[in-house]
Amino acid sequence: MKALLKIIIVLAISIQVQAQERLISGKVTSASDNLPLAGANILIKGTSKGVVANFDGLYQIKAKPTDILVFNYVGFVTQEKKVGNLNTISIALQEDVSRLEEVVVTGYAVQRRSAVTGSVSAVKAYSPSASQIKRQKQKAYHNKLASQIQSNSLSKALQGQVAGVNVTSNSGVPSTNSQIRIRGISSLSGNKEPLVVIDDVVAPYKELEEINSKSIKAIDVLKGTASKTIYGSRGANGVILISTKNNKTNKEKELLYIVDGVPIKKENNHIIESLRESDINSKKEYDKSDAKTKFGKIAKNGCIVITTHQGNFRINNNESYAVIEENSFERTSLSPLSTFSIDVDKASYSNIRRMINNGETIEPDAVKIEEMVNYFDYNYPQPTDEHPFSINTEVAKTPWHNDTKIVKIGLQGKTYANEELPPSNLTFLLDVSGSMSSQNKLPLLKSAFRLLVNQLREQDKVSIVVYAGAAGVVLEPTSGKQKEKILSALNNLNSGGSTAGGAGIKLAYKLAEKHYKKNGNNRVILATDGDFNVGASSDKAMETLIEEKRKSGVFLSVLGFGYGNYKDSKLEILADKGNGNHAYIDNMQEAQKVFGKEFGGTLFTIAKDVKIQIEFNPNKVQAYRLIGYENRMLEDEDFIDDTKDAGELGSGHTVTALYEVIPNGVKSDYLKDVADLKYTKTKVAQNYADELFTVKFRYKKPDGDKSIEMVHVQKNTISEASEDLKFASAVALFGMQLRQSKYHNNSKTEDVIELAKQGRGNDKDGYRAEFMRLVSSYQNL
Repeated sequence: MKALLKIIIVLAISIQVQAQERLISGKVTSASDNLPLAGANILIKGTSKGVVANFDGLYQIKAKPTDILVFNYVGFVTQEKKVGNLNTISIALQEDVSRLEEVVVTGYAVQRRSAVTGSVSAVKAYSPSASQIKRQKQKAYHNKLASQIQSNSLSKALQGQVAGVNVTSNSGVPSTNSQIRIRGISSLSGNKEPLVVIDDVVAPYKELEEINSKSIKAIDVLKGTASKTIYGSRGANGVILISTKNNKTNKEKELLYIVDGVPIKKENNHIIESLRESDINSKKEYDKSDAKTKFGKIAKNGCIVITTHQGNFRINNNESYAVIEENSFERTSLSPLSTFSIDVDKASYSNIRRMINNGETIEPDAVKIEEMVNYFDYNYPQPTDEHPFSINTEVAKTPWHNDTKIVKIGLQGKTYANEELPPSNLTFLLDVSGSMSSQNKLPLLKSAFRLLVNQLREQDKVSIVVYAGAAGVVLEPTSGKQKEKILSALNNLNSGGSTAGGAGIKLAYKLAEKHYKKNGNNRVILATDGDFNVGASSDKAMETLIEEKRKSGVFLSVLGFGYGNYKDSKLEILADKGNGNHAYIDNMQEAQKVFGKEFGGTLFTIAKDVKIQIEFNPNKVQAYRLIGYENRMLEDEDFIDDTKDAGELGSGHTVTALYEVIPNGVKSDYLKDVADLKYTKTKVAQNYADELFTVKFRYKKPDGDKSIEMVHVQKNTISEASEDLKFASAVALFGMQLRQSKYHNNSKTEDVIELAKQGRGNDKDGYRAEFMRLVSSYQNL
């Protein structure tokens, strides 16, 4: 009886402990570049229970509130985090340089080291020394390994030799290749074939089976973060590097190629082979000394500079975009508040326009839906009270889903004429490095800035700071009246050298602070492709630098130029953390929009740290989803915390946010059942049955430190969608399609075009008509 009682007690305790467990999820990334750490280990401290992060750095593990999660990854500092009341725990691991025997830095060279722990596996052909041949005990092992490498099938050489590499045959069908899949790819849709690089040249996948395996010297397999970091999106499925015995050193493989101003990584020299002689306008070779002087360390072995007749040879494998994880539906009963920072940036739309016009594949993370929507002006009224912006809300039926509603929240910043703006202290910070030499970079930059200079007044002052291998001042503060002097300084700029962006930022802010105008408009205007490679250059280093500089009271505008090596992620961080805005200029039409039509909004801030918080009424709204703004989400408590940075609103700027909401009583596939809460019972107020949501805004004056709050209540009324709402919905829907979102409900581009037509309205500048042409062009790609 006593034994039975003990068993019952043990079982009861076990069940109680088990009941305390809950599912913890999160993401493991690298703190230096925000890339996911595929294969990171997450263990419950003191136990053998653990999981491994997937290809995107995501994990799920069951744990108790008292458990401590241990996050580790080779080459990074191990971190511990107590579970407590948290349901989501995301960790950014710091690199542990002290634990690495060697740091391999890959810029424009091929990643060939098999010693990058955790990222590279290698299979090598056997080439024994004389002494090894005599070692009879090892003879059988050597013969086995040699036969595997020298077998007729390269697949057999990999089978069982590299962890995480799966080789399957195609059901014995003659003349078909085996399939090679690298760990973490099997669950993904679309193309799953790894990238193949033979003797530093990217080759078709089919050549894996065509290559003479007896000629193979070594095979390296890159997985996870290493493959994506080095080879970009093309290496997302892993990389198989093959080195042959007959590979002869070719002098030109050691040279850096620059085509139309864009450096080509050495592993991408196959791009050069795609150029026909008829495409080339000029070709010039620089020896080591001249190349290093003109282009910096990246050309230390010499350089070949090629210009094409077209002047915009497309190379899109070295651009970087911050990872975006799409907002999902939130249950109002569990999370009634939605809090985010405004975003007036518009770079994503013009960048996508460039990609479509060039016939390029669009990187999903390049698509920021809020920046696409905010590219366009909407018919919001000017503010009539003491606040610098008006508030406008609208609710209608969702165009792409019959069972949901769409909510539009719009802000209209007060518009000031140029002559009403305070005196400006502007510091142009211009990138004149070697990567800026192509026609769509420095030459376009000069033309764009001429538009700005021509609008300056006598009371405005302009300084010019440039940076390449180092930073320097080329124009001390000069009155806007002396336009010829300013334009002459611009016209004399030439490109060359490496890119010391961090040094340039420090010098520009130092100059802006020295000539600071009290009650004036103090601003640094940075124009670059963002490809910093000297000094502080990582996204994290840039964030730290610019957060320090914004304390000076100097605002920042960031203008992106060019493509091929465009660093959107870095420029977005600079704008977000530097109290500024970010635009991408792909042509003179866009330059005219930024520096002409939107001159005041680009240069003059009327409200800073603008935050929005919406409280949805659980009596009316079952769930809601904010469309876009993923990189601008805030914690609910950040709304009233005046130390938290948020977005800035410029003169005449509009800001639009869209929500999709699921009304109460609607059965939706987007929502899964949630278990009833035991300890928390939500009591819903019944006094506000006619209200759908309440939206609060907080903002600071440009020179203020304390926030001012505004409140707006939306009644539970649904109206016919306005032209503005129809057009904004069309833009958002197209963005969801480009992002391959699961929420666009199988809509087609035809739906986007039809919706945009209905919302075109009075399109005096033609931007909405251009959008429709853009969607049609994409439809035909």
